[in-house]
Amino acid sequence: MMTSPSVQQSPPVPGIAVAVPDVVACHTCDMLQRSIPLATGGAALCARCGAPLFRRGHPERALALTVTALMVFVIASAFPIATIETQGRYNAASLPGAVGLLWDAEMHLLALLVFVTTLLVPLLELTLLTVILGALLAGRPSRPIRLMLRFISGTRPWGMVEVFMLGVLVSLVKLAHLAHVVPGVALWSYAALMLLLAAIWSNIDGRELWAIAVRSEAA
Repeated sequence: MMTSPSVQQSPPVPGIAVAVPDVVACHTCDMLQRSIPLATGGAALCARCGAPLFRRGHPERALALTVTALMVFVIASAFPIATIETQGRYNAASLPGAVGLLWDAEMHLLALLVFVTTLLVPLLELTLLTVILGALLAGRPSRPIRLMLRFISGTRPWGMVEVFMLGVLVSLVKLAHLAHVVPGVALWSYAALMLLLAAIWSNIDGRELWAIAVRSEAA
C-alpha cells in the first residue's frame, strides 16, 4: 500500500510484544505495532486495518490557538451574554453575574457547579496548556508537566462549555416570546471558544506530551 510522507504505516511487532513505550495498540483491531517518527502534522496508520493510530501535533499552532482561546474566554466572562428588554427595562446577564444570583438565591451547590464547569475548569485547562506548550517549544520541559497533564485529563470532562452554550440558546429562544433579547459579546465569544477548543485538541498529540513529561521526570 502506497503512503504519503504525512501518512505512514507502523511496522508490526513480531511475536508476543513486551509493554514498552514504543509499542502502540490499534484501537480497531488491537494489533500491536511499533511507534515510528513522524513529521509535524503526519499520521500513522495500522498496518493491518489502516485505521489511524496516532498523529504528530502542531505545537506552535496549538499554542497560538490556546492563547487566543484564553483571551476569548476572558472576553466571554467579562461581557454580558445577552441583554433582555421588558417594558422599557434593560437587564444584562453575564455568566459571573448568573453565578452570583444563584448564590444569593441560596442555590449554593448549583452556583458552585456552574462556576466550576463553565469558569474554573476551562480557565485552568487553557492556562496549563499555555504553560505546557510554551515550555515544550522553549525546550525547557519541567517535572510538573506530568502533574499538569494528569490534572487536565482528570478535569477536562468537567469543562462543559458546549452544554452551557446549548442551555443558553434554548433559554434565549424561549425568552424571545416574552421579551426582546439582544445577544451580547459573550455569546459570540463562547461560540468562538467552542471552535477554538476543538481546534486546539486536534493539533495536540497527547502521546508526545506524555512521553516528554516522562522523560523530563526521569532526567
